[in-house]
Amino acid sequence: MISLDDVSKQFAPGMLALDSVSLKVDAGEFVSIVGPSGCGKSTVLRLLAGLDRPTGGTVNSPALALTANGTDTAVVFQDATLMPWASVFDNVWLPLRLQGISRKQASEAVRQVLAAVGLSDSAASLPSQLSGGMKMRASIARALITEPKVLLMDEPFAALDEITRQRLNAELLDWWYQRRMTTLFVTHNVYEAVFLSQRIIVMSARPGRVVASFTISEDYPRTQGFRSSLMYSKYCSDLHDALESAHARQTASR
Repeated sequence: MISLDDVSKQFAPGMLALDSVSLKVDAGEFVSIVGPSGCGKSTVLRLLAGLDRPTGGTVNSPALALTANGTDTAVVFQDATLMPWASVFDNVWLPLRLQGISRKQASEAVRQVLAAVGLSDSAASLPSQLSGGMKMRASIARALITEPKVLLMDEPFAALDEITRQRLNAELLDWWYQRRMTTLFVTHNVYEAVFLSQRIIVMSARPGRVVASFTISEDYPRTQGFRSSLMYSKYCSDLHDALESAHARQTASR
């Protein structure tokens, strides 16, 4: 569904962000990317979202095929990026509005997706009236409203407390499991990556390269019981060791 083939990205002379990165995410797969700060994780998402272009190599993504109705790709950033003057309903309606769909025509679809993310009672609220977790639910609802084939998420839960984060992890898996969108999820959190993912890609320090890939064989749906299992601990330990190695490379290169 989406792929990078021998992709490099240089922002300025001497600043190589990505170096010969190749990765592939199959249709319906949930893949996370982890790595040291500045390793190019977000750059990968920007390339796949069509927000940036590679210096070399090939990027394949539905976001690069613009149609009259936009693209089949939705992006969720770390900041909920909601319009502060607009209600939750109007924020979620926005992608459909940009496609020329009236508020009345979009009403049922917006109400359904708000119900799916647990915000039915907050449709008329302004973002300033929402908690951090509710803002992120609204942002995800706005991404889901177009029924995208690809969902790109850049550390969407990083600013949330641990309890809210774990709750949204479980809810995200429910939404993904129902729709089976191809999902690429960037995170710094080892425990989050293991809980969510079918596969985890580890990137090295800048210039970013793919240095390891882990398959998480646990079936879905995943519950709190998985978090407390010995297998979960083993996955987290192995991924932590891979990240330690990536950070060691970063320290040695300075």
